[in-house]
Amino acid sequence: MGSAGDWPRWRGPFETGMARGDAPTTWSDSKNVKWKSHIPGRGHSSPVLWGNQVFVTTAVPTGSEQAEKVASSLTGGEPGARRGPGGGAGPLVDHRFDLISLDRKTGKVLWQKTARVATPHEGYHRLYGSFASNSPVTDGKHVFAYFGSRGIYCYDLKGNLVWNKDLGVRMAMRAAFGEGTAPVLHGSSLILDIDHEGEDALIVLDKSTGKEVWRAKRDGPSNWSAPLVVEVHGRKEIVVSATRAVRSYDFKTGELNWECAGLGSNTIPTPVQQDDRVYVMSGHREPNLMAIKLGRRGDLTGSDSVVWTNSRGNSYTASPVLHDNKLYFVTDSGMVSCLDPLTGKAYYSQVRLPKATNIKSSPVGANGKLYIATEDGDVVVLKMGEKFEVLATNTLEEQFFVATPAIAGGQLFLRGQNTLFCIEQSN
Repeated sequence: MGSAGDWPRWRGPFETGMARGDAPTTWSDSKNVKWKSHIPGRGHSSPVLWGNQVFVTTAVPTGSEQAEKVASSLTGGEPGARRGPGGGAGPLVDHRFDLISLDRKTGKVLWQKTARVATPHEGYHRLYGSFASNSPVTDGKHVFAYFGSRGIYCYDLKGNLVWNKDLGVRMAMRAAFGEGTAPVLHGSSLILDIDHEGEDALIVLDKSTGKEVWRAKRDGPSNWSAPLVVEVHGRKEIVVSATRAVRSYDFKTGELNWECAGLGSNTIPTPVQQDDRVYVMSGHREPNLMAIKLGRRGDLTGSDSVVWTNSRGNSYTASPVLHDNKLYFVTDSGMVSCLDPLTGKAYYSQVRLPKATNIKSSPVGANGKLYIATEDGDVVVLKMGEKFEVLATNTLEEQFFVATPAIAGGQLFLRGQNTLFCIEQSN
């Protein structure tokens, strides 16, 4: 489980977006920035934390420093660039796929390891994509860097490679939007979902060796939603949210337990669980949010296992936060909703943030505060509860946040385009 100072995976220690402890409420370029560190290349993966180490992944074009600048300009990823629907603009040149460990106290690089050098076969969305969008995960003994079509790599905390595995897949994502599904670590199992325009699969590996434990065939279009391990009646299941159907697999065998159709296209938000219900969401075409009661088998579509649904103000990209019997989510255009997860009743719905903005980062929470990072370099801090209340809007100039923040030990970690910030309340 780790300690209050750890954020071992991209949705935090509880898989709900909530942190242990507190985090700063206000900061700026000249206030409460403990350190900032340059991160080479391009990556929208989120940082993970364990002990005195911060881990991030990145993809760095090989060659001269000028080549890196050219590659960056090709993607249109500079702050202030026009938002657009286009995809497939990533540079198809040789890249180093790197895992970086930084000292949490100073931001200095402890080690940087190149997992692989390769030329990607497909690009990514020119603004929101990267070749390093899959966030790493750690169990405190090892850190797992997942680069999708380029494989998965297990390192110890000193940077020694323990094992690596090529999954034998060259993913073809819809409109070449890019890969970016986070790996899930549960017990001794490492869980990877591969949903694209080709042959899909849910894969479970032994985290110690990389050996494949089981692989379940799946069918459906591109999907970016990370799996979620749930437990009901003493039985563990792996729930995968997807366009064609939400499906649950037996944790030990990969056998299909149940499925439920009803989500729209381009599923991205990751499921969350409270008690005997799992909440799944889509926000693209035919948006839907479903509260599904766990414990049954078979086809649950249209049954009373779907306790309630919601089609208003759903997240397209960002995953929700679930805390204190409240479900929070935000649209890509910056409208926030808070629902009662038991009934689906809205405490407030589609309330706009203080200024017009765009959002791809998922919100996170700590000590009664909800943190929403935007593409404009702002992090809006809301008071969690039944009423919408803005506590602060914090701006770091010339920044562009797509990666989800991490919170642990009273610190907030923000990854911009090429900079990682550690925010800490000064005495």
